[in-house]
Amino acid sequence: MNAPAKAQFRAMTEGTAEDWSIIAEQAKKYWAGLGGRVLTHLRLLDGDFGGFPVDRLEHSLQTATLAAEAGRDEEYVVCALLHDMGDTLGSLNHADLAATILQPFVSEQNHWMVKHHGIFQGYYFFHHLGKDRNMRDQFKDNEHFNYCAEFCHKYDQKACDPEFTSMPLAEFEPMVERLFAEPKRALYL
Repeated sequence: MNAPAKAQFRAMTEGTAEDWSIIAEQAKKYWAGLGGRVLTHLRLLDGDFGGFPVDRLEHSLQTATLAAEAGRDEEYVVCALLHDMGDTLGSLNHADLAATILQPFVSEQNHWMVKHHGIFQGYYFFHHLGKDRNMRDQFKDNEHFNYCAEFCHKYDQKACDPEFTSMPLAEFEPMVERLFAEPKRALYL
């Protein structure tokens, strides 16, 4: 079997149109596996309780199951599933990490929801930590404020129930693969 073609330069300033064509072709092949890589990363949340009554993977599954059972569209359900996937690498800014990964593939509204859900979720517990539970009010004039508040109220904050029966991850996998197969906007496309 032949090795994949490679560009022939030592610095990007030396690259030709042919080199960049090779790179673009190889990049598309790599991007095609993004959904699978995201699912692999999501599975890292399995067994990570962080003090919660359920582990972070189960929390994600519960959030997505609640959204699916409420009839939310597939993009929203995938956002619900992946909203905390940044916990493993961005423990102090997990929402930003998840939002960055999702941004090329989701609507502005769903991106905003994922990006800001952390501060909105604080409404339910910040006061127990000596913080202002109404920190989210800094965004009250944003057109997506109610959308994000609803996500946290109906799905995210309710997804800590050890008695809840979630849909298995396998049911969400095709949704994740479909979402990551079709970017809506991206710098490199």
